[in-house]
Amino acid sequence: MKPTLFVLAAGMGSRYGGLKQLDGLGPSGETIMDYSIYDAVRAGFGKVVFVIRESFAVDFREKILKKYADIIPIETVFQELDKLPAGFELNPERVKPWGTNHAVLMGKDVIKEPFMVINADDFYGRESFKIMADFLTSIENKENIYCMVGYRVGNTLSESGSVARGVCSTDKDGFLTSVVERTYVIRDTDGKIKYRDEEGNLVETAENTPVSMNMWGFTSEYFGYSEQLFADFLSENQDNPKAEFFIPWAIDRLIVNGQIKVKVLDSPSKWFGVTYAEDRASVVEKINQLVAKGDYPGKLF
Repeated sequence: MKPTLFVLAAGMGSRYGGLKQLDGLGPSGETIMDYSIYDAVRAGFGKVVFVIRESFAVDFREKILKKYADIIPIETVFQELDKLPAGFELNPERVKPWGTNHAVLMGKDVIKEPFMVINADDFYGRESFKIMADFLTSIENKENIYCMVGYRVGNTLSESGSVARGVCSTDKDGFLTSVVERTYVIRDTDGKIKYRDEEGNLVETAENTPVSMNMWGFTSEYFGYSEQLFADFLSENQDNPKAEFFIPWAIDRLIVNGQIKVKVLDSPSKWFGVTYAEDRASVVEKINQLVAKGDYPGKLF
């Protein structure tokens, strides 16, 4: 069975402005998602599932999904604030989405095969999709062995402001020992990379520190873990309307509890994305360079 690509596209792109998932950046108006779908198809993925907000479903289907109709099977699921486990009620002060692992949980009824999770607005590179497809094929009949593609933090920053990154530690065999979501990572005025810790202090980290760019590989039992962990998260954060249920938070708990192992896969791909509006011109230029090299056609679909 071919693996599935699960695209997290429910974010509204608050820092960039508007629906950045629908922004045409390629030479023929391609979105970053278009390049991910193209790379996934040629890497051997068999289906794509999008998680979106129901409020922009019509626009999304009209501008995005139509072009894939004859390319690969597509499904959509919705992430909404009121999709909570039994026994929990929505805090009226809650306005933010519940986070990336809540988005993943929305796929539990339509994904039964090994699957890969990516952000809609990140450009991951063709090699990463092939590496992930090969790994997911190898774990089809296994459980509790997951993976992530790691990128060097120095290659993932924005010149326009801070970014959020899952900062990773690994053991001697390349398995993840911890991943901590840092919501403020920046190259400081002294040229050094720093993140803000829990106390609000800026902590320096090395250029080649592996970080998660939200490119994960799972098998379907992960949904069961996520349901239990979401209930734990809600119990622990019922008085914090801004807390988010991130994938790294869930993964870290499962690793600490000895329930799973996560292989960190090295990739030569270069990551880039549009975090701020000021990043757009640079991304357009990088895509044009890849097209000029012959890595992608001038028109994808």
